[in-house]
Amino acid sequence: MSEALPGVPSVPPSGPPRDASAVILFRRVVGGVEVFWLEREAKLAFAGGFFAFPGGKVDKTDGSFIVAAAREVFEETGVLFVRETVAQSRLDALRREVLDEKIEFNAMLKRESLTLRAEAFHEAGRWITPPYLPRGFDARFFLAEAPSDQHASVWKGELADGAWITPADALKRWEAGTALLHPPNLHAIRCMNAFVDVPSAARALSNAPFLTSGFIAERIEFQRGVMLFPLQTPTLPPATHTSCYVLGTGECIVIDPGSPDDAEVDRLVAFLEQLKPEGLKPIAIVLTHHHGDHLGGVERLVKRTGLPVWAHARTADRCPVPVARLLSDGEVIELNGPLKMKWDVLHTPGHARGHLTFVDQATRAAIVGDMVAGIGTIVIDPPEGEMAEYLKQLARLNDLPVRTIYPAHGPVLPDGPAKLHEYAMHRAWREAKVLEAIESFGAAGAELSDVVPKAYDDVASFIWPIAERNTVAIVEKLANEKKIVLSGTRVTKR
Repeated sequence: MSEALPGVPSVPPSGPPRDASAVILFRRVVGGVEVFWLEREAKLAFAGGFFAFPGGKVDKTDGSFIVAAAREVFEETGVLFVRETVAQSRLDALRREVLDEKIEFNAMLKRESLTLRAEAFHEAGRWITPPYLPRGFDARFFLAEAPSDQHASVWKGELADGAWITPADALKRWEAGTALLHPPNLHAIRCMNAFVDVPSAARALSNAPFLTSGFIAERIEFQRGVMLFPLQTPTLPPATHTSCYVLGTGECIVIDPGSPDDAEVDRLVAFLEQLKPEGLKPIAIVLTHHHGDHLGGVERLVKRTGLPVWAHARTADRCPVPVARLLSDGEVIELNGPLKMKWDVLHTPGHARGHLTFVDQATRAAIVGDMVAGIGTIVIDPPEGEMAEYLKQLARLNDLPVRTIYPAHGPVLPDGPAKLHEYAMHRAWREAKVLEAIESFGAAGAELSDVVPKAYDDVASFIWPIAERNTVAIVEKLANEKKIVLSGTRVTKR
């Protein structure tokens, strides 16, 4: 369950995905090829902290996907696909003009009498962003060999870094969890790792496995052994889905089959069946906690698969099916496979009394359930929720430390410590607003329902009923700390 953060829309944007282009830029080297990949700035709303290829949305002035591809690769790497030879110093100056929006890309080409080499861009597939993400793109990918007389470089801004890398080394980074990849980029790197020539590479790139007829990836594996399978659930806005996770490279566990919709659960079962030829074998269903958008599909999944359920005792007593294994703090879930995995079990109450978090010993990736959300923040709803305990557990995750955070709702968070710090700061800020609102009523005090509009004046009013539950958690914490007096639903300053 989540509430909106200041400055974040309370509902996902509507409308169709925006057209975009991306370029798999490569060069030939002794023994094979290298690709030029980019590390996106961690604070970016879309794919922040991920590794990707040059690309972005199609502008109105582009006129085509290929022109957008050429413009994006020029802006992000400095490589310009034109028939004419241009000195590197001149390329840099033109790039700066375009980036500073002093001139539009097509206008720059016309002014400089440059002719775009459209034939250099070979079609390499189409991918549409899954609907669980708050921002959608309909991206055409192109394969392009970098001109030998030009130098690719990244000027920091939206991009943190960029470099030439062999596909084999990129895959090692992905496997180690130090370079997260969205499905089209992982597929591209795998294809380029088997590069023979441009035509065969373009064919392979255009025929991705686990891609629906709607060009949406069914297999989302940002790092090896951590697969995300978003399920539509009746969760709170701004989220629309709950992320079910399949962990492991041989033995697997399925975490939080949250959808009560039979068709969604059946879709998950079909996905698990597709994994079997790779030797991936589910051994258990694991629950982070008992809320309906996390265990809504557990009963049907058990019936379809016969898998046992593992959970904390305070989840087991509210689970609709028997729990075969009670998980407690300090346990380790070991998963055998080509890449053996050990997941530490952490009992992290605060949002729910039986809440569990799972942390990979090797990569420090964390499956956090509702401790953190990729969009909005988490509702703490007493008596189940307890704000002081929740903050304690956030600090615990930060102190471990964790690296990539895999939340139940919204995008994955590559910079876990930064997100945990943001959450701690947000909670402190919200607590200060609640305290300030209470104090504004003076010695007479106020009802909680009167405090909420003042403490949550930064969010839409339809969020206030949910915010009131968070406010209860905050005032209980403040009362325990002797900062206010709480009597039923009335609060006064001390």
